[in-house]
Amino acid sequence: MPSHPSFTPLTELAEGDSSKPSRRVAYFYDPDVGNYSYFLGHPMKPHRIRMTHNLVTNYGLCDEEILDAPEAVGEGSRTVNGVESDMDVDQVAEARMARAVAEGPRGKGMQVFRPRRARPEDMTRFHSDEYIEFLEEVTPETAEALTGGGVRCLIGEDCPAFEGVFEFCSISAGGSICAAEKLNSGAADIAINWAGGLHHAKKTEASGFCYINDIVLGILELLRTYPRVLYIDCDVHHGDGVEEAFYTTDRVMTCSFHRFGEFFPGTGDVRDVGMKRGKGYAVNVPLRDGITDESFHSIFKPVIKHIMDFYRPGAVVLQMGADSLAGDKLGGFNVSLEGHAECARYIKSFDVPVMMLGGGGYTIKNVAKAWTKETAIMVGRDLPEDLPYNHYMEYFGPRYKLEVLQTNVDDHNPPEYLEAIKRTIFENLRDLPFAPSAQIKAVPGKSLSQVLGLNNVDDDPDHELDTRIKKLMARRQNLESDSDSDDDSAFARPARARRQGGFSLRPNPRSRLLDPMPASKHAHGDDDDEDDHDHGRKKRSFFVSKAGDCTWDPKSVLGPIVANGADGVNGGISSAASASDAVKRNLVPGEWVPSRAASPASVM
Repeated sequence: MPSHPSFTPLTELAEGDSSKPSRRVAYFYDPDVGNYSYFLGHPMKPHRIRMTHNLVTNYGLCDEEILDAPEAVGEGSRTVNGVESDMDVDQVAEARMARAVAEGPRGKGMQVFRPRRARPEDMTRFHSDEYIEFLEEVTPETAEALTGGGVRCLIGEDCPAFEGVFEFCSISAGGSICAAEKLNSGAADIAINWAGGLHHAKKTEASGFCYINDIVLGILELLRTYPRVLYIDCDVHHGDGVEEAFYTTDRVMTCSFHRFGEFFPGTGDVRDVGMKRGKGYAVNVPLRDGITDESFHSIFKPVIKHIMDFYRPGAVVLQMGADSLAGDKLGGFNVSLEGHAECARYIKSFDVPVMMLGGGGYTIKNVAKAWTKETAIMVGRDLPEDLPYNHYMEYFGPRYKLEVLQTNVDDHNPPEYLEAIKRTIFENLRDLPFAPSAQIKAVPGKSLSQVLGLNNVDDDPDHELDTRIKKLMARRQNLESDSDSDDDSAFARPARARRQGGFSLRPNPRSRLLDPMPASKHAHGDDDDEDDHDHGRKKRSFFVSKAGDCTWDPKSVLGPIVANGADGVNGGISSAASASDAVKRNLVPGEWVPSRAASPASVM
């Protein structure tokens, strides 16, 4: 089959474009992301991200330095960093040293980072406070009650309330936010976060396996520095969550290539172009089943070229959902691994900052292959077709090749249909002003510790876990001590009440730091109580302890404690007026005032 003139296979590109590590790449990965599971049989498997990282590592793309790369001789040898495997040991060492001297700080393929996890306040830049609080609290046991029977926040079975859902969201969102920060600071030209790309999540609810829209959070961070951001979606599903978030602004242009028709989410018609100030800045390319590499790139490259020339984005966010590959369980396209990776190579050729994210992909062996291939393209490395040995070798059988082959399904995208789509898109873009500008404002700065990367101790997830466990144990001990105080003698009082000279068995006593009573109430306290009694209401006294119908005498702190029956301890029973008498005789400091919990308040 002859190739389409607009599609150039990766193998035919110039060698200089693929082997020269000319751009700095930051790669974000949290090893805990693969520990989560939606439920048994759910098509979305976070484990695929761990498989991808393991394959990337065994290909040598994560080597911190060239000298740390695996040996290119002996059993399991392979081409590493452009060094041929048939060289002897001396030639290998000499070639590595020469390359390290020539490339200097760019000798590293890419820098690998563990991103900080997103905090609730980071997520509420886009999502509502109620929704984030819901994700923090929801568990599989409480999901039915908190969702009102599945009618709010988590609707349907696509987005279950699995164990650890908030932690999983914090990893995904944290990676995209950190990737955007790395681009903003100029420390990297390309940032990769395969745990991100969850483009269906809405402001107040989850959708399509997506709980937190990390893409929107990352774009919002990029907008702090760049006046215009282009979002490109290569997932087989329409990126409805991102388009909806920026539907009324011209600072973000969204461009989605997706399957359209009777397919989730059902949005993304070519006539959906945005509204108000953002009218014309939403580009949708609806495609049909079975599209091949040639057909896909016959529309992908012209549309992206036209947008880049017209919109002039400062940064590009590239969502590389792998469910557009051939053979995906939920997809419907017929794009090979080479055709899918060509999208990443084409975007890289524009030489603008790129944040590359994951997304869909439900045949996990193909997902790992695709994202490994695209990581190598951004780094500037050519990978051998034979897979290196890795921890998940059995997943890639029986061929064990870095490939995803096309199938024999029919392509329902005739050239006439694709040309009509292109004409419609170009006409919509022709009516827009050239490269809309944004008002220049001062970007809020960061603290010195954030600039230097000196994170707070509380940012460590292990420390956060220890803190939560300590709080839980302390709460249980307080509950046990409260229950024991009901059965033990009166002397077994809670430590807080014992320190303050009184006791209170209320579960949540009022704060004793401030006196809730105004001065007028203290001066006429007895009269007010008598008035309440006269009006038929229950008599109220601020000196009565909940443990018994006794009054607390401030002089009791100066004398011994006397046990009085089963009602508790009475350190001297007297009238309420004795408290003021004790102050007048200087037996008790004048700054002490009685509190509602029958104990002296703290010194004012």
